[in-house]
Amino acid sequence: MSQRVPELVRERFGRLGDNDVHRYVLAWPGGLTVRILDYGGVIQSLEAPDRDGVPANVVLGFSSLDDYVANNRPGRPRAFFGAVIGRYANRIAGGSFPLDGVVHRVPLDSGPNTLHGGPAGFGTRVWSATELHEPDSIGLRLDLVSPAGDGFPGTVTAQVTYHLDRHNRLSIIYRATTDAPTVLNLTNHTCWNLAGEGTGDVYDHSLTLNASRFCPVDDTLIPVGNPVPVEDTPFDFRLATPIGARIYEPDPQLCLANGYDHNWTLDGPGHPIPSFAAQAQDPGSGRLLTMWTTEPGVQFYSGNSLTEDLVGTGGRPYHRGAGFTLEAQHFPNSPNRPDFPSTILRPGEIYHQETVYRLSTAN
Repeated sequence: MSQRVPELVRERFGRLGDNDVHRYVLAWPGGLTVRILDYGGVIQSLEAPDRDGVPANVVLGFSSLDDYVANNRPGRPRAFFGAVIGRYANRIAGGSFPLDGVVHRVPLDSGPNTLHGGPAGFGTRVWSATELHEPDSIGLRLDLVSPAGDGFPGTVTAQVTYHLDRHNRLSIIYRATTDAPTVLNLTNHTCWNLAGEGTGDVYDHSLTLNASRFCPVDDTLIPVGNPVPVEDTPFDFRLATPIGARIYEPDPQLCLANGYDHNWTLDGPGHPIPSFAAQAQDPGSGRLLTMWTTEPGVQFYSGNSLTEDLVGTGGRPYHRGAGFTLEAQHFPNSPNRPDFPSTILRPGEIYHQETVYRLSTAN
């Protein structure tokens, strides 16, 4: 009887300009199956078994390249499903920041601010892909050169590597260098629904965040003031709490974001290896998502702006709350906040980040 081995298959997914776009299927026998595009580094789907061993796709996404491109257009609520976000994840106030005495201006794409790197961010690019077959994992390495003047100073050489192993862990390792001082903040924008994409909202999912403070925001979702304690607020997820338990409370911060769309400052950040950041569980399927990261913050977004014109891979429309994100990151608007952990990258330095997601089940 032949031994079942992990598989890594490349498929043509479409064409964008002069570039063919491919989908890479990473499958571990009896475990996870992950589909990743070299367009935007997108995690298109991730199939995970429930407590009875029945698999379902637990991330939001689109079935065609055209849908990804159409929903990456500025001027509409952009979905960013599963994409690598850069050069700067989250928001930069006013689309400008000072660096070494020079004010740099970057394209606006979210009202008065720059969001997720602007209209031509890393999630819109076709990356070079290399398949990885290692003793304990299979993976995909994606490489991209972002030239100087590409919205931000400095030519940045970026590398994002996905690893899938037998323990149902998907790790994402980010590495980058620059030839001139710049700012850099990378993340992944996978939107999760552990009951299965397109099955309804995630408000009954329980969530734990290893964070005792979060960043209040203004009406354009830019952090204001210092991070504040979560205690006695709807932002306290230090103990497992359903996402929807307090989402409709008349809290000013919830009203500004129409739900949760805030940065939590993780307790005990700054480790060279990933440390526990968050955990979510769907009570129906028993699926459990656990996240570790090296980053100081996580942006928890409760799918507030998802609308039914977004039709997912299963052919079903998404609605508000159809998924949630846990984006490992530095803080929003850090280039304008010297009191926040620095996001400056200089020549000779290496940007490094690692985030690990593990899928398991609980009774």
